[in-house]
Amino acid sequence: MPSIVLLNNISLLISIYVGLIILIGGLIGNLLNMLVFLSLKTFRENSCAFYLTTMSFLNIGQLLTGVLPRVMNAWFAIDWPDVSLIYCKFRAYCFQVCSLTSFTCMCIATIDQFLATYSNPRWQRYCNIKFAYRFFTISFLIWILHGIPTLIYQTHTTSTLTGVTHCDISDGTFQKYYNYGFVLVLTSTLPVVVTAVLGSLAYRNVRLLAYRTVPFVQRELDKQLTVMVLVQVAFNFCVIVPYIITYMFNFIVTLNSNSIEYAVFQLARNVSINFFYLYFASPFYIYICVSTRFRKQLMHVLCGIYMRQRQQIAMGANQITPTN
Repeated sequence: MPSIVLLNNISLLISIYVGLIILIGGLIGNLLNMLVFLSLKTFRENSCAFYLTTMSFLNIGQLLTGVLPRVMNAWFAIDWPDVSLIYCKFRAYCFQVCSLTSFTCMCIATIDQFLATYSNPRWQRYCNIKFAYRFFTISFLIWILHGIPTLIYQTHTTSTLTGVTHCDISDGTFQKYYNYGFVLVLTSTLPVVVTAVLGSLAYRNVRLLAYRTVPFVQRELDKQLTVMVLVQVAFNFCVIVPYIITYMFNFIVTLNSNSIEYAVFQLARNVSINFFYLYFASPFYIYICVSTRFRKQLMHVLCGIYMRQRQQIAMGANQITPTN
């Protein structure tokens, strides 16, 4: 049986190296997502693509406020929230707003594809870019206001036993809401249930698209986005459910902090947390794996940028500098 020290070292290495891979890969992937979605008119005028674009932007904020501090703490033993009260409040607030808005965008993107592929035109009219702008603005404002208690109650608390200062929630009632309402419902169980149910219904609608009178270009775009969203829904289910299980286990079972069982649980919980952050880092890689059309669109955008740069360099080289 492995020792407690070995398990703790494995957990530390996972926090550092897996965290770095998630952070760097997630930042690059989300930036490329935004590049593709914002460069092509097809996506700029589509409501589902708008939700995926804003989700990519919010995922960057979530990675910077969630994964980066974890890596720094594990690698250099630097806990920024414990050092600065301003950063303590700022990180917790941004973490909440970015995560909740990102999950909202994912849920609405799934609902949007369900409505876009629905046979009744009455429901399809809600799949337009103007409605997407309004809905995102309203939901974003709601989560901004929802995070205000975090700015109030997230503060520096000093342990009476050790005298060490930590960034923590100072109010017991708000702590319970954070544990059960925010973590277990809003950022885990609710998004999984909503996307799983609506994703299944959207999949049923897509199978019937070929039998409907829909313009070819629109039908292909709906099929592409629906496949991208549905595979991401399935992936999200796989990476979020382990996090829910370990988080609930932490409240149900009490373990001795010096026992081998506790070390095993901490390792499992660390793995599940990294799985959870894959939700924010994985969309781009899911899209390029499941959509041939998205891969072609990515190459088209990247080649266009490369060709424009070459043209600018060539124009600069061909310019004649006048002599006095």
